[in-house]
Amino acid sequence: MKTITRKSLDNSIKDGAAYSAMLGLTQDYVTPFALALKASVPQIGILSALPNLSVAFSQLFAPFLSERAKSRKSFVFKAVLLQAVCFLPAFIMPVLFRDFGVWWLILWYTLGTMFGSLGNPAWSSLMADLVPGSIRGRFFGYRGMIAGIMTLAFSLASGLLLQISTDTLFLGFGLIFFGASLARFISSFFLNKMEDPQAKAPVKDGVSMKALVMDLNKTPMGKFISYSALINFSTYIAAPFFAVYMLRELGFDYLTYIIIISSASVANFVFMKVWGRVCDICGNVKILKLCSIFVPVVPLLWIFSHNIYYLIGVQVLSGIIWAGFLLSGTNYIFESSNRRNRMRGFALYTGGNSLGIALGALTGGFLVSILPQLNGYHMLSLFLVSVIARAIVVSLFINGIKEMKLKENPIPQAFISAYKLDLLALKIKIISQSIFQLPRIFRQPLRSGIVIRIFQLIIRF
Repeated sequence: MKTITRKSLDNSIKDGAAYSAMLGLTQDYVTPFALALKASVPQIGILSALPNLSVAFSQLFAPFLSERAKSRKSFVFKAVLLQAVCFLPAFIMPVLFRDFGVWWLILWYTLGTMFGSLGNPAWSSLMADLVPGSIRGRFFGYRGMIAGIMTLAFSLASGLLLQISTDTLFLGFGLIFFGASLARFISSFFLNKMEDPQAKAPVKDGVSMKALVMDLNKTPMGKFISYSALINFSTYIAAPFFAVYMLRELGFDYLTYIIIISSASVANFVFMKVWGRVCDICGNVKILKLCSIFVPVVPLLWIFSHNIYYLIGVQVLSGIIWAGFLLSGTNYIFESSNRRNRMRGFALYTGGNSLGIALGALTGGFLVSILPQLNGYHMLSLFLVSVIARAIVVSLFINGIKEMKLKENPIPQAFISAYKLDLLALKIKIISQSIFQLPRIFRQPLRSGIVIRIFQLIIRF
């Protein structure tokens, strides 16, 4: 690998770490900030929906704008700077004008989200040129692991800050939003140090956005984009309201809330590197299908108990499943798009996901006011609706996603039998035999390489 490319990848990891610090400071605290501003449940739905609608809309123009910029890197850099600036008024304006505080928050958070998303297609195209295909899964798995650690660390720090600043709550939120802005500026610094192998994308090259949209059901990439958008729609019927359920209906304090939320981040970064290696060896579609089976299970488990330790376990499962789903899905877009169409492909992918998220959040905000209670809570009925919607999407569409390339690297049986079976292997055996009726190989020892073989066997269905 060229030295200049290696330096760019190192800077990309640092950029991702700073970006993830911003996410850790904001993604789980925008809703609590809105609740502190006395937001209603429909306003929470709008807070989730409107930024994603703006993202979906912006992706229609993002390839056009980035192709006419000086370079992909310069375009992404400017978009990131604009996002960093928006975090400060997103806090200041709601505090100064409390009567319309929630709406000011929605406005500035929407603008920041839109600016940040404008650079996504160009960034994805840039990374596709920088990261060799043979290590793509491992690189993004490692980058995702580092990002997960940063997200968790800053999310925990935010939760602790709010917990100790109960009497001066808005000061705590102010520090969080200032930190998010600073982290995004740091992210832009490392982003600007990266190399752009293709300084300027050809303006009239590739397939138009209109043609890609018209062929959604005809190409592997199009079928996956449709599937991903529907998964996001069914997921976000419930996703924006878990915070409302915990903070308002269950009455959890901020520390309890962040411990539960962060448990998913822990599982995410622990398994991200494992998923990356498994994707490289087994293929992305098999991992995507495996994780899709469990996507409807996560909200279903919330219905049975609100015990804190139980919910932590549910979130750990959620982190594992979504880490594999998102990593394999992103890798699949890289594989199923060629260089000429990749920027538009990622724009369509981001736009489709954002549109699904927005419509899901609006649907959830509407349904929660008319659904009956389940186990004493309206939110649990909403979670059940999300379970049903996810299950329908998975059952109808997952088999339409086809592998673009197949990688196999079986582990020798002699190596497998060299060590004792540990508790993790036993748990995997119990779960996998009940679902997939795996062979007796799991009575044999487990080491890091065996994990790969286990996943290879699980996904052969």
